[in-house]
Amino acid sequence: MAANITVYTMDHCPFCERAKALLKQRGIPYSEVRVPMDDDAQWDALEKKTGLKTMPQILNGEKLIGGFSDLAAIDQKDQLASLKG
Repeated sequence: MAANITVYTMDHCPFCERAKALLKQRGIPYSEVRVPMDDDAQWDALEKKTGLKTMPQILNGEKLIGGFSDLAAIDQKDQLASLKG
């Protein structure tokens, strides 16, 4: 069963691009949800869901992985094998 990775991103975010590139490099399928800077309701809902105010925000199903540095730490351990489902 494939992992259900969702990456919340925003425009002009280098860490968002790095997270997506790392997932792609490791062959991890993901869906991207772009959050517009001026969409306060979507930002508030996402912060309520994850507790984070930064981007990217990466989830495996409903479980928060974190941001790019958290994803990179998992990659250091197992090259994201634990996210492959």
